[in-house]
Amino acid sequence: MSESATGSPPVVKEHYYGGQAVPGGVMMRGRDLWAVAVRRPDQTIHVESHEIDSIAKRHRILARPGFRGVIALGQALGIGARALVIATNQSVEEDQRLTTGQMAMTMTLAFAVFVAIFVVGPFVGFRALRHNVHSSVMLNVLEGIGRVALFVGYLWLIGRLKDVRRVFQYHGAEHKTIAAYEHDAPLNPESVDRFSTLHVRCGTNFLLIVMILTVILFAAFPARSLLAGILLRIVAIPVIAGISYEFLRLGARFEKSAVMRALMAPGLWLQKITTKPPTEDQIEVAIASFNEVLRREAEPAA
Repeated sequence: MSESATGSPPVVKEHYYGGQAVPGGVMMRGRDLWAVAVRRPDQTIHVESHEIDSIAKRHRILARPGFRGVIALGQALGIGARALVIATNQSVEEDQRLTTGQMAMTMTLAFAVFVAIFVVGPFVGFRALRHNVHSSVMLNVLEGIGRVALFVGYLWLIGRLKDVRRVFQYHGAEHKTIAAYEHDAPLNPESVDRFSTLHVRCGTNFLLIVMILTVILFAAFPARSLLAGILLRIVAIPVIAGISYEFLRLGARFEKSAVMRALMAPGLWLQKITTKPPTEDQIEVAIASFNEVLRREAEPAA
């Protein structure tokens, strides 16, 4: 959790809220529902919210460590895709809007390209060195370093694009708003803007933890053939995601620990690329999304 400008300790909440920046707005997620707020071309703010139908509620074993990370990742991808469709269509003129099918195809293609470039690509590329590097452990370490370098370089490069930088500003607004709530500060732009754009539970931290864990896992289980290596890297994604999720929760729970702060530091440094200082109107959108979650949570149960 971010520290306030005054250095006051955060207020302990019963639930860790999260969110995601989307084109023109912010998605905020609570325990049982999520909301998205988007700045329309006419400068009004569109807000809508939806309940979360979690399979972990019906099957308690899926809420236990090891399983809940995989479920959380699946839910995050599903909710994120829906929020992205809403945000994209609300932030552009009506004649530019995409259908659900078009967005689904785009998201599927984007995920496939991500896996190909950041998961399979480094393995295939560094496999060419296997005749020069005879240690499988060292080869996997080099692959991991290459993967992280490729990921960081990619984030830095796209962050220079105007539209992506704007999304990164909304990412900063999301973090500031959640930090303000966690410190029991008023949810208004002036108050929220005092907080940091960096947050220990950020998805950027999660992705970096995933990439670091791949080095350890693939070094422990080296693949002898090209096909086996590719399959291992794809099949291992849920396992690594589950472990990374638990590690991220530990980071949030024991954020004052010197050891945990040191372990989380690289992820926070990386957020300096993926978050940018937001404008007041962007903070207003993030607050609107978060307030919608709080409003829905305060409603009496049906």
